[in-house]
Amino acid sequence: MTSKPIPSSCFVYITLPEQTEPVTAARFELTTTRQGEPLGRLVYGKSYLARPDAVPLEPLELPLLEQTFETTQLRGVFGALRDASPDFWGRRVIERHAGKPMLTELDYLLLSPDDRAGALAFGLSAASPPPLRKFNQTLELEHLQSLADTVLADRSEEGTGAEQVEELLLVGTSMGGARPKTVVEDDEGLWLAKFNRPDDKWNVARVEHAMLELAAECGVRAAVSRLVTVAGRDVLLVKRFDRQKTAAGYLRARMVSALTLLRADELPNASGRWSYLELVEALRRASATAEQDAHELFRRACFNALTSNTDDHPRNHALVAMGRAWGLSPAYDLTPTPHVSLERRDLAMELGSAGRWANAQNLVSQAPRFLLTPEQANAIVSDVEARVRDGWYRTARRVGVTERDCEAISGAFCYPGFRMLGE
Repeated sequence: MTSKPIPSSCFVYITLPEQTEPVTAARFELTTTRQGEPLGRLVYGKSYLARPDAVPLEPLELPLLEQTFETTQLRGVFGALRDASPDFWGRRVIERHAGKPMLTELDYLLLSPDDRAGALAFGLSAASPPPLRKFNQTLELEHLQSLADTVLADRSEEGTGAEQVEELLLVGTSMGGARPKTVVEDDEGLWLAKFNRPDDKWNVARVEHAMLELAAECGVRAAVSRLVTVAGRDVLLVKRFDRQKTAAGYLRARMVSALTLLRADELPNASGRWSYLELVEALRRASATAEQDAHELFRRACFNALTSNTDDHPRNHALVAMGRAWGLSPAYDLTPTPHVSLERRDLAMELGSAGRWANAQNLVSQAPRFLLTPEQANAIVSDVEARVRDGWYRTARRVGVTERDCEAISGAFCYPGFRMLGE
């Protein structure tokens, strides 16, 4: 019996602005260098380059040119493609569906769902296939939650075979970490459904909803969310900001993570380029509303520092383009993290002259990089601080976070070291 050959290349499809059907944009090949390192090559199709409505796959490093682009970063996968690949949770589901834990990066691209983040898709045919239109409905959340529990427990139970696990493959983001999730649809459009885990220390779904609400109250442009209760358990629904429902189908926004903009690696030991300062420089080159987005990013950094959101790594920031122009996405994945230290807490990304220190003085130290004067920056810091201090508990209780859970997360907000003066 002849084994099926492992593909070493695929075609990249894109749904163009104002369109609902994909077209073939490029060919991607994953090979190795002479030293055995993964090497990715991408070339745009000539017919795609000839289109008057063609757009680049990402804003800075893959311009519409007739040349071969190469990379050895991210295991040979260009950042814009890796952003359309599944996250840790999505990979776990795909591995369960495929029946094997060892898959190549190309496998993950080809096996991940049609409704991934952004506007890209992948396949082995030169002609782009029509998009799949089956979505799980919000009415099916109880069943999907049960499937997620099974995958989390890594159990093989009767009735939870590949055909059912496939229902969780509509999980279209690489920007959400290891939490169980899937995509569901209702009359308003598409939502990312995020389930609680049995080992959570508090009701994470309800707390994250509270943080998105609090962020909006602090002037941050945050993703829209709502809560539903399914079989006595809360599920957070976050509106897909990379999709827009129309009578003809879904418009898709291109989407790249800050990791791609920073030309950085996602491994913690390679986090030297994880920086708000470098990100704002990239935004100033890529965004059509650079000054507005620079100010917005500064306010988000303040919010993350004041809520101890130490999971603010570059995959939790993104740039989107629903049309031709790019801009900063709404804020998402906002999580308070209480720490023991009262003097110093560090975010995942560099904030200012004192590195990652979540501190007011450090935030303001590089204000001009965010196109702000020190006076403007200090005013934003004070404004967000007052709103977090006075509003976090009220907002949490308003959305149903219990007293017990409020007590558990209380240490995350406005910790004493935020106003500590450095040297």
